[in-house]
Amino acid sequence: MKLSMGAWSFSFGPFAAAPKSLDEIARRLAKAGFAGIELSGHPPHVTLDRYATAASRVELRRFLSDLGLGISGFSADLTGANPLAGHDRAAYLDLFRRNVELCAEIGSPSIRVDTFGAPGSIGGDQYHAAFYRLADLWRDCADAARQAQVPMVWEFEPGFVFNKPSEVLELHERVGHPWFRILFDTAHAYMCSVVGSRQHGKREVLEGGVAEFLEMLHSAIGAVHVIDSDGSLVGDETSTHVPIGDGRIPWSFLAPRLLSVPHVEWWCADLCFCAEAWELVEDNLKRVRDVIAAARAE
Repeated sequence: MKLSMGAWSFSFGPFAAAPKSLDEIARRLAKAGFAGIELSGHPPHVTLDRYATAASRVELRRFLSDLGLGISGFSADLTGANPLAGHDRAAYLDLFRRNVELCAEIGSPSIRVDTFGAPGSIGGDQYHAAFYRLADLWRDCADAARQAQVPMVWEFEPGFVFNKPSEVLELHERVGHPWFRILFDTAHAYMCSVVGSRQHGKREVLEGGVAEFLEMLHSAIGAVHVIDSDGSLVGDETSTHVPIGDGRIPWSFLAPRLLSVPHVEWWCADLCFCAEAWELVEDNLKRVRDVIAAARAE
């Protein structure tokens, strides 16, 4: 299993006012011993404007390769169009195609998407229609991903709609495209399956918790983010990400099952919204390595 860290850990939340540069992050991760970096398409990192040409994308790929870093994935900035709104369909598909082309040129093995809308932003009478509309749009996006040879992965989380375990499974099945898979973030999975945070209508949790959720999605997973959860939300919006071992996830039980997920070559260590992320880079890598070592020893 190759290990990377998400560059957004040093540009979102506590770092938003003074984000670390991509150059600085990449050099830090390489020095710490990470095998790769997961890139952010949000400013000030790998945006369509900043990397507008094929030459600039080749140069980015070369820069990371020279540091010994692979690319484990790309979190696209698709906020310019709402995938839940019918009138934004063409704009979203165009924006997705431009981003997946960038992914192909930099050598990213996946492109990450989310549902965009916050829980509660869709009225009950429109909820199912938006669900079906999104599935139809993402099916077309997945076909564009197939043409670019870059798998599309959806990161579900409490911060966005359609976050019940049954909804995650149903949306994947409704899209029904082999190039559309699930990004399984362990903290988000805990908050969605154990806590049942910010869900539409009746709260839904799983008796077997995050491990049962993993089993439900096992063959649908295309990417993994590993981090712990203390059962809380950041600003009542999305999952708090805490260092592995400082939260409630049963790693001794979950990690061997995570390692058995097919089609996944990378684990991305994600400390998004963690104010101490920069100081915890080396410790974060050690904790993930320890989890893997313990799982393989069983």
